[in-house]
Parts: sequence; structure tokens; C-alpha cells
Amino acid sequence: MRERPVLKVHRLRDEAGVLPQYASEGAAGLDLRAALREPITLQPGDRVAVPTGLALALPPGHEGQVRPRSGLALSRGLTVANAPGTIDEDYRGELKVLLVNLSREPQVIEHGDRIAQLVIAPVTHVSVEAVDSADALGATTRGAGGFGSTGR
Repeated sequence: MRERPVLKVHRLRDEAGVLPQYASEGAAGLDLRAALREPITLQPGDRVAVPTGLALALPPGHEGQVRPRSGLALSRGLTVANAPGTIDEDYRGELKVLLVNLSREPQVIEHGDRIAQLVIAPVTHVSVEAVDSADALGATTRGAGGFGSTGR
């Protein structure tokens, strides 16, 4: 069995209760919970940065991807506005989740609600090289075809 990378988590205040955890053995993301002193009411179309009360130290060479919870999106119309949100390895501030209400009704976010999931993924850094022509990029079947160019 391979050794797992370690995600270090610091609770910033008392409201930060349960640490991020996997809901099942095969889950890809760790559940993130709202750390609130009082509920937040999110009107249709509005967005808010919901605090988790947590600060993280990601494993070297990794990023955190904040993704929507599919059940929350389906049942309540709440999703992550910048999905996936990226947490850089060197960020040490409070983890907040940018939620948007896509439903037609106000939605209340309560303390302890599972609001998103956090996927930890390896990052590859590349060297950037300028080339003199588009031909130097190499030909592909798709070429410069943009949105919708690969069919339906």
C-alpha cells in the first residue's frame, strides 16, 4: 500500500468543527463544511464566500480543487461559482468556498452544512517556450477548431 500524502489542517476558530473527511472509502473529495456564527441566506443569483474556519498546508507538489457537491447543486441549486476553485500549495489563509445560488428561491446555509468537496491533485510545472510560428506548435487533426468543433 502506497503512503498517502498528508494534508495539514488548522482550525482557526471554534466554529470550525469537523475536519475535512471522505464520505466513503472510494470518495475522491473531502467534504468541506460551513463554519458560521449565524446562518447565511443566499438570494437567487447571489454569491457568497462561505468560511470553513480552516487553514491548510497542502502536500508539496499538490493543489486543492474546490468542487461542487452534486446533491447540493441538484436539490438546492447551490454550486461553486468558480468551479473548480484552486487552492495553491503555498496559500495559508482561511479556506472559503465561493457559493452561488442558481435556484429561484432563497437558500439558507447553516453552520456545519456540507458545502463543497476538496480534491487534492498533483501539479506539474512546465517550462514556457515562445515559438516563432503556429507551425512550430505542431499540426493536429483538430487544428484551430474552437468551441463545438469536435462534433455533438
